[in-house]
Amino acid sequence: MAGVSRPLRVLVVDDDALVRAGLSMMLDGIHGIAVVGEAADGDEVPAAADAYAPDVVLMDLRMPRVDGITATRRLRSRRHPPEVIVLTTFDADENILHALRAGAAGFLLKDTPPAQIVEAVRRVAAGDPVLSPRITRRLMDRAAVQAGAYQRARAALATLSPREHEVVLAVARGRTNAEIAEELSMKVTTVKAHVSHILGKLELDNRTQIALLAHDAGLA
Repeated sequence: MAGVSRPLRVLVVDDDALVRAGLSMMLDGIHGIAVVGEAADGDEVPAAADAYAPDVVLMDLRMPRVDGITATRRLRSRRHPPEVIVLTTFDADENILHALRAGAAGFLLKDTPPAQIVEAVRRVAAGDPVLSPRITRRLMDRAAVQAGAYQRARAALATLSPREHEVVLAVARGRTNAEIAEELSMKVTTVKAHVSHILGKLELDNRTQIALLAHDAGLA
């Protein structure tokens, strides 16, 4: 995550040069955000991440050599990885769900208004997932649950304390740390500690995967 002394560093990954140019021009004009690099395919992401040290990566899903899901999984397996927002053209593309499981912090449609893209970049950099309630609900409802996923999710959540369970449900509803703190009468720092402990206990990568686990368990 970027410090307050410098702008958020963004890497744009898309095989369409016009999309890259449009996103770069739009984001570079925003105070506190800097597009530090571009990549035209998923196989270019590791080198670009090494060269530019981005805080947030805007990742296309469909690319000719290495797709966005694979690129996201590889990127998120690194030590201190950047946050990833997946970009897609179709809101019914179930590959988005796979991308979230690979470690993406959320997704946006490519026709998302510029102001919402800016907000999404800032939110994921601050540790909050970007999940459109309408589109995410549709994707989760349409995605086939793998055999045994329900039982595995239930067993995993059973290891949590009652308070941690409440935090999981709030995260699954898309609440921010501040909103969870208000709902559960806790300090924001306490919420962050709970989330961190939940991630470690359940061996998950980020808040989005907490939400997906709650969905698999039939709780969201």
